[in-house]
Parts: sequence; C-alpha cells; structure tokens
Amino acid sequence: MKLPVNPYLPSWEYIPDGEPYVFGDRVYVYGSHDLFNGYVFCMGDYVCWSAPVDDLGNWRYEGVIYPKTSDPFNPDGHMCLYAPDVTVGPDGRYYLYYVLDKVSNVSVAVCDTPAGKYEFLGYVHYPDGTLLGNAPGDEPQFDPGVLTEGDRTYLYTGFCGFGDKSRHGAMCTVLDKDMMTVIEKPVFVAPGAMYSEGSGFEGHAFFEAPSIRKIGDAYYFIYSSQVMHELCYATSKNPREGFKYRGVLVSNGDVGIGTYKPADLAVAYTANNHGSVVKILNDWYIFYHRHTNGTWYSRQGCAEKLMLLEDGSFPQVEITSQGLGAKPLPAKGEIPTYIACNLFVRNQPRRFGEGAPKIVQDGRDGDEEIGYIANVQNGTVVGFKYFDCKGVSELKVTTRGYIHGEIVLKTAIDGEELGSAPVIGSNIWKTTSGKVSLPDGVHAIYLEFRGGGGGHLKSFELV
Repeated sequence: MKLPVNPYLPSWEYIPDGEPYVFGDRVYVYGSHDLFNGYVFCMGDYVCWSAPVDDLGNWRYEGVIYPKTSDPFNPDGHMCLYAPDVTVGPDGRYYLYYVLDKVSNVSVAVCDTPAGKYEFLGYVHYPDGTLLGNAPGDEPQFDPGVLTEGDRTYLYTGFCGFGDKSRHGAMCTVLDKDMMTVIEKPVFVAPGAMYSEGSGFEGHAFFEAPSIRKIGDAYYFIYSSQVMHELCYATSKNPREGFKYRGVLVSNGDVGIGTYKPADLAVAYTANNHGSVVKILNDWYIFYHRHTNGTWYSRQGCAEKLMLLEDGSFPQVEITSQGLGAKPLPAKGEIPTYIACNLFVRNQPRRFGEGAPKIVQDGRDGDEEIGYIANVQNGTVVGFKYFDCKGVSELKVTTRGYIHGEIVLKTAIDGEELGSAPVIGSNIWKTTSGKVSLPDGVHAIYLEFRGGGGGHLKSFELV
C-alpha cells in the first residue's frame, strides 16, 4: 500500500474544487482542472481520479470524462469548465452539473458509470423552456452542488463578490426526476457578505463553492466564505431553509488554528478554496485545495481527516502533509518537499508576490515531474506534519541554485534549533548533510533557510 500524502494526487496533477464521493468500493473525486503554468482558472477538460476505500494512497487516473468542447455553448473551447458536481439520479445514472465561465446557466451531462465518458444532456430550465439564470429576477448561476433524494434533486448555486449588492447569497433550486426541469424556484439559503448582518453568518458569509451533504437527518451546506481561504458549513433539517452557521472546517493557511501558532497567522499562501466532506469507511474527511506556482491558477487537491462530534459539529482541522493517512509518516527515505503544508518567509506577508517561495515542477503541464520548492531565500520556513521519528542524528538536504548558507531543523515554528545542514550553490541538484539531535517521537518538521542568494529545495532526509 502507498502511504497517503498531501496533495493526494501526483505532484504534477492540478485538480482543485474537489467533490468526493464513495461509489461501491472506491472513492471518486470530481473537480475542475487547472494546468501547471495556467494563466486562468480551469483550463483543462474534466478528468477523474479514484482510489480504493481501504487504500487511500493508491489513486488511479480514470482519464478525461468530459471535454470542454462537449457543451453546445462551447464548441470551440473558448470557455472554461468551472467547478462541477455529480449525483446519482433516480434512474441509477450519474449526472454531472457544471457552469461555463462566461455564461450563467447550469449544464448537465450524464453517464452510466461514475468515471466513464459523460455525454451532454441539456441545460437546467423552467417548465416553459427558459434556462435557469435567464428568467426575470434570476441571479447568475455558479458552482453547482447537487443532492438527489428520491425523484427530487436539490441544486445549490451562487457567487457573491464582496461589495456586490446584486448578489444576495447561495440559492437552492429543486429539479424534477428528469434532472433538468425546475419544479421549485430558487430560494436563498445562506447570505452573501452584503446581506449577512443579523444572520449569524457575519464574518463568514457565503462567497462561492456551494456543496451539499446529508448526515443523519441533517443537511450540511459547505461553502467558501467571504475570506476565501476557509471552507465553512451550516446545517438545517430542511434542504431549502433554516440553515444555521456552524463553523470553519478547514483553512488552506490554517488561519483559526491556534495550537502551534497565533490563530490569526497564516502559515501558507492563502487564496480561494473549494471542497466538501465525505465518509470513507468509518471516518470523515474534508477535501480542499492549495495554491502552487505562485499564482491562483495551478491549484492542487488536499484532504484532512475530520472528527464528527455527538452534537453534529466538525471542529476545524489542521492542514498536514499526511492528509488522508491515519498515522504519521515514517521519517525515513528521501522526502519530497512538495508535500509541505506550511510555506512562508519569516517576517513577510503570507501572500503571493514576486520572488516568494512556491511549489513548482520542471517541464510543462502533463510532464510527470516531481514537485519542489523554488525561490528559497533567507528566512524561508518550510513545514511538514507529522513524522514518526526514531534514531535521527543527521539531516540531508538536496538543493540547487545561487544559494549559500544553512538549513536549520526545528520541530516548531519558533522552537529550539536541533541542528542544521550546510547549503552550497550548485547548478545541479546537490545533497549536503549535517548533524542534528532529534528526539524520538511524533514531530512536525520545520526547515528554515538562513543565508544568501536564492535557490530550490527538492527534498530532505532524516537519517
């Protein structure tokens, strides 16, 4: 079995906006498709990956399930496929819902299997044929999330940019058993920031990325909030009304987690977020995404294990390198740096900027090149969680570039220095080593560069 890590897919794959589902004995993830070095969001066709429910490190590429040119609105491919969702209809077939980036209507495709070739079916429409999003009073459709119960499908959509009073919040529309015809018009289920006062959603109002799950007799509405980097949730016993804000599930910068740092401090470069929850065997997980390549347009899927409490709440979970793995990673062998969950420069803003450290790869999109960290500079902190360490007395690091100094090992961001390895400038990957004193046990590993110049950090090894 292959150990799970974050990102859970290969380091050269860029699938954000993940909607995870268990069908049979496999978990499937549906998302949009970014490209390495992409210049806008979601440039690729829809692809699918799946894994056995009992082997969450063993992901299989299912191939392209829906090309962007399949939609009659997009025969030349000039529009992108934004975040999709999938549901099983009353006929047992699999229905894919999505919105193209330059229209405000919801498209539907269908397939007989979870990850086969989906065929365009039609557009969500009112009984008179008017497309949802085009009728008087309709707000633009965006980021569909779907849940089917019996002959009814609940469709959740919406986008609410801060300052835009024309967008009121997340909407729920009910569809008939044909999966496309509106039988109950949109109603608002969660407010946007401009309409959140007095709602209980203040500070965490709906922004985008609606997703819906049912747990027991409660409906869980998952969404990206007005601060973008966090996925929040609200619950109700009715899918069309009464949702109450419950809290944050995950932040892709760990904002809100105060156990190992100040709660308001971001330890990664934050930007938008999108994902949902799923139960795999006996455990719950949250799927979300992170940003690589120093832009918003090369996002990768990550996941963390959640804890469902007796009151139906999910406490916010910490972002890690082990992700779907139930146990800490073994501290042995060469460890690639692309699995870092914390990345920032000490005493600098935690946001993208020219020359900021970033996770990248060599080659072009589609080249199966292992990711690494570029733009390592003085004060760069790279964090990994968690490792089971035994008998470690040496640190090896592999670097390249015009860089010189040392990489210091710690087990906390501001923790004691436990040793270091020298860094020597090189035009090719060069491995150096130094003595460290790392106690046995489960630890976070923080590597901090001190020195001059700038370069790349490929991997490290604890010996």
